[in-house]
Amino acid sequence: MRIGIDWGGTKIEAIALNDAGAVLARKRIATPQHDYEACIAAAAQLVREIETALGGVGTLGIGIPGAISPATGLVKNANSVWLNGRPLDKDMEQALGRPVRVENDANCLAVSEAMDGAGAGAAVVWAVILGTGAGSGVAVHGRALVGRHRIAGEWGHNPLPWPCDQERPGPECYCGRRGCLETFVSGPGFAADHRRRTGQALTAEAVISHMRSGDAEANLTYDLFLDRLARGLAHVVNILDPDVIVLGGGLSEVDELYTDLPARIAPFVFSDAFNTPVRPSRHGSSSGVRGAAWLWME
Repeated sequence: MRIGIDWGGTKIEAIALNDAGAVLARKRIATPQHDYEACIAAAAQLVREIETALGGVGTLGIGIPGAISPATGLVKNANSVWLNGRPLDKDMEQALGRPVRVENDANCLAVSEAMDGAGAGAAVVWAVILGTGAGSGVAVHGRALVGRHRIAGEWGHNPLPWPCDQERPGPECYCGRRGCLETFVSGPGFAADHRRRTGQALTAEAVISHMRSGDAEANLTYDLFLDRLARGLAHVVNILDPDVIVLGGGLSEVDELYTDLPARIAPFVFSDAFNTPVRPSRHGSSSGVRGAAWLWME
């Protein structure tokens, strides 16, 4: 069996899959926030409980909101900041007495959807997360493309492409720069844009609800979001030219995106045609943990 862990800021989830991708067991706990040692102990205990229940030992893959730096061997770029600067893979190996594979959670999404999800059968799958943050991962023939510095797919901390004057220099980002894509196309970025323009402090979900009810201001917020997201997606299409784009995260549940996006992406793509499918993730919130398990697919 293959065991995967999705190590998030609010929950740690573990799953066991068989070779066909069927779920054998699943467990979830709240993340012991800001307590690294407690996180290691809790994640290791989840694995032990699953293995005890199933009567076997599995391989272990872990998806984290960051990456293991090849330069230092320590976690970097994690928004669960208590993981940064820690040798998470080595500590988990010590806790469980076996090798583990650790990968960025967006890459785990890409692997999951490439294996048996919305990108099954595609050679190059680009998986985009539109949630609390904005990021992405790439799977090539079912394997995560990580890059020399393990930052392949770090889409959200690039600038918004083709900005107009009103979009420069852009909102401040927690990374220290301004105008990052994440500040425009994440859920909080979507809500913040509506608040800046209207003074209404609504969640992204509420803005979408108002848009569907015919509210003119909410419709404009959605149209601006659609335009910015299309530009951001087209920029990567021009570089990577993926076979399929899979959307995950809370905003991926906005059904209108799959009708509206292709025509808005096309004008920015450097090609005589654009027919790349844009699809919602098949496994939804389970994709990350499934992708972590598939890190040992061989």
